[in-house]
Amino acid sequence: MARQELARFLRERRAGLSPHEVGLAVTGTARRTPGLRREEVAELAHMSVDYYTRLEQARGPRPSVRILDALARALRLMPAERSHLFRLAGSSAPPGIGAVRRVRPHVARMLERLPETGAIVTDAAYGVVAWNPLAQALLGRDLGGGTTNLARRRFLGQGRMYESSSAEEFGHIVVARLRRAADRYPHDPQLAALLAELHAGSEEFRQIWQARPVHAPGHRTKTLDHPEAGALRLNCDVLLVPEDDQEVVLMTADPGSPAARTLHRLARQAI
Repeated sequence: MARQELARFLRERRAGLSPHEVGLAVTGTARRTPGLRREEVAELAHMSVDYYTRLEQARGPRPSVRILDALARALRLMPAERSHLFRLAGSSAPPGIGAVRRVRPHVARMLERLPETGAIVTDAAYGVVAWNPLAQALLGRDLGGGTTNLARRRFLGQGRMYESSSAEEFGHIVVARLRRAADRYPHDPQLAALLAELHAGSEEFRQIWQARPVHAPGHRTKTLDHPEAGALRLNCDVLLVPEDDQEVVLMTADPGSPAARTLHRLARQAI
């Protein structure tokens, strides 16, 4: 039964991926069936087509951890899907190599449906992986470059960081999350480089890191000193995307408040 379930999972995941999603160029005639071909998955996973075919037909041997890891990368599995793959194969999934730095399409689409709410998605290392126009208007145009990291902004001044009444508290929140990320992804080279950069460049970061702060995401109110709109009293709420270890940060204003009118104006200008 376990082999059958593993085979079905592989077939379904392969059928749900397009060549474009995995960086393959499509040439020749149109495909009769959706998704990747078996030989394409085998190539991406660096295994023989025959071996992969036997897995999909529930005829192959129990795959090793190395094979499962290769399949997880080839099929672009998210952390929860990767763990599920290992469970189906009767193995325990080792820790992921690194933080998930791409956003699921349905999460990105959610940001588009929040016209008067500033919204961003951050990965486990505080990289901004998605944002909407109002968030860009609130937090700076450089947010749209796709390389913004809020930890670097907070401690190293890289990028546009407006003065905020919650700056001190946010510093502790950042360090607490980065400590959790370091425990979860000890082999993530990008995270290791970020932590080294922060330790080298910020005495404040080093002091907070040594204090081992503990903070949980939740509702907070802060005043943002916007260079064009002035002081804005905003509500910040965090929604978790646990399967990807990501957070959706929502910035709103109380209905009828001056800040709400400003957000309405900024949202219209950002369209």
